Amino acid sequence: MSRIRSTNTNPEELVRKYLFSRGFRYRKNVRELPGCPDIVLTKYKTVIFVNGCFWHKHDCPRFVWPTTNREYWIPKIEGNVSRDHYNQELLKERGWSVLVVWECQLKKKTFETTMNQLIAEIIKGKNGNE
Repeated sequence: MSRIRSTNTNPEELVRKYLFSRGFRYRKNVRELPGCPDIVLTKYKTVIFVNGCFWHKHDCPRFVWPTTNREYWIPKIEGNVSRDHYNQELLKERGWSVLVVWECQLKKKTFETTMNQLIAEIIKGKNGNE
């Protein structure tokens, strides 16, 4: 597990490069905000979490409970999920729009659709906050 990165993962890089190419400017991994969001768009008062399907228990075929060492993995993953919910609620209370992009949504078949929806949500959030 020491080789598992928590920042600058490939899915994060894909999302960041796409947003930058579309003119969005952001900050990365802002520790001052709850949950240390992967992407922070201060102009739009929006944060984006790019979650791995396994580590954050996404309801998709990519998530499967491990068959070995379950007494370790179940509390670990459930803890991640509850911490995610807690941090997202704190961010919303502070007036931030919270968006989540899942690893499985960044596959070739769904990438463009996911990114278009993401940009629409970012813009909608800004218009809704004005």
